[in-house]
Amino acid sequence: MTNNFAIRDVKFFKPDGTVEVGNICVAGDKISAITQDEVTAENVIDGRGKFATPGLVNAHTHASMTLLRSYSDDKSLMDWLQKDIWPIEDKMTRRDIYAGAALAAVEMIRSGTTAFADMYGPCMDEVAKVVDESGLRGILSQGIIGVANGDKKLADNVELYKNFNGAANGRITVMFGPHAIYTCPPDFLRKVADTAAKFNAQIHMHMNETQTEISDCVKNYGKRPFEVVAETGLLELGMLAAHCVWLSDDEISIMRDKKVRVAHNPGSNMKLASGVCPVTKLLNAGVTVALGTDGAASNNNLDMVEEIRLAALLAKVDTLDPLAVPAAQALQMATEFGATAVGLSNVGRLEVGYKADIVLWDMRGVDWQPNYNPASLLVYSAQSSAADTVIVDGKILMQGRQLKTLDEEKILSEFTSCANRLTGN
Repeated sequence: MTNNFAIRDVKFFKPDGTVEVGNICVAGDKISAITQDEVTAENVIDGRGKFATPGLVNAHTHASMTLLRSYSDDKSLMDWLQKDIWPIEDKMTRRDIYAGAALAAVEMIRSGTTAFADMYGPCMDEVAKVVDESGLRGILSQGIIGVANGDKKLADNVELYKNFNGAANGRITVMFGPHAIYTCPPDFLRKVADTAAKFNAQIHMHMNETQTEISDCVKNYGKRPFEVVAETGLLELGMLAAHCVWLSDDEISIMRDKKVRVAHNPGSNMKLASGVCPVTKLLNAGVTVALGTDGAASNNNLDMVEEIRLAALLAKVDTLDPLAVPAAQALQMATEFGATAVGLSNVGRLEVGYKADIVLWDMRGVDWQPNYNPASLLVYSAQSSAADTVIVDGKILMQGRQLKTLDEEKILSEFTSCANRLTGN
């Protein structure tokens, strides 16, 4: 099918959070019309029984960590990282990074994700290759651990930016990825800020994830993480901050003033017992809050529908307020707010002139019955396997659950070979 088509008679999620029935017309990579009037098009997708939403945005993940799914579970963050994850990551080859990211792309497309913010390394050019081949949007950054060969990793991020920012017909954006305050001392963060500023690039960083991170930061630097980072120049560039679980009121004020965007990872934070991000307080302060899965080694999936549900439910139990994060807002966190958080413009809304990043959800399943409110059903009831058709930049990546850009069987075979070699199974 060409990039000029109409989705006819479909229920769709409007930017104001309501649902209507109409026709969505796509021309090239953009939505050209949304109308209740009869439309004529050479190619038509029957939208009856479907619910159209903007594509889901995974605002924080580590795609190639699919290779480590179930490798190490039920441990605290630092124990998990230092004893299990970092040692085996040191053994990963270029082939592994590609295979892990390719399987992640299959999983994301099959569950309605159209864009993902990925921080990993080395060999992030292999992830860029997957983005190009799959048709997804990728916001990529080299994970930079400053205390371990940091200058080399910073140089790698520079090369990633030079080679891939704006690549894949503009579907790839490159950020700089200092890992965290406990792996990147302030002097090194200043170096990252100076380097990123030369390219007008933004920052993707883990922030305020655990209580230990906070106490160690105060012990080492006399201030909390956002107070330290604010002095390095990083926040002047625009920051996507992952986790943001333990925040003081002063830090939230810094985040608001510097327009820091948050990637909330409820599934990963719950599994690692890191704590609960104060989503309601952040939203009330005017901070953009998006959703991410984190890596498949700590979640253990890349299912954004699950994250939407967890975000809505966790906010309610955290505040003891059933009105906290209603369904429509939770869905916006995974679409419009997600696009804003990862720095994408004209993405995340079903609106004329916006990029045609669209998911059609099949509402024929029993978990969609009765169909009073499709948005509520997607958030509280449906499964991600209801993703029937996935469109990015006006290109169909999956239709009728059939992948159009990736060979799932070939990818799975290569992935299994890499995983078995890596873990010795």
